[in-house]
Amino acid sequence: MIFTLIVHASPIQNQAPETALRFARSLLEAGHTLHRVFFYRDGVYNANALASGSADDVSIPFEWRSLAQEYQVDLVVCIAAAIRRGILDTNEARRYEKSQHNLAEGFELSGLGQLIEASILSDRVITFGGRG
Repeated sequence: MIFTLIVHASPIQNQAPETALRFARSLLEAGHTLHRVFFYRDGVYNANALASGSADDVSIPFEWRSLAQEYQVDLVVCIAAAIRRGILDTNEARRYEKSQHNLAEGFELSGLGQLIEASILSDRVITFGGRG
């Protein structure tokens, strides 16, 4: 079965991103395919390379990147939501005349078209941290 996950929540304020990460690992270990993880709304904070926690905290961006490298999973961050929240890749930092970029390695900025395509190609689309 082919899955796409949508993560709406920040890893700082919500357990949903970590739950999504554990779910992703479980489905991949069970032999399913994870086509794409799409980070939307406050979920874009999962791709912040500058976020730091205490020494005993799990680094959610690092864990997503590890998962993506191990299983060749697309980690797509909604470009509009990211820019509004100050998550920029090199191109967007240049475009908005910012001196730095902070999109974590392994993530890519893209539009909602990537979510639509993933939804069409997937058997199941599961949302984590969505608003009711």
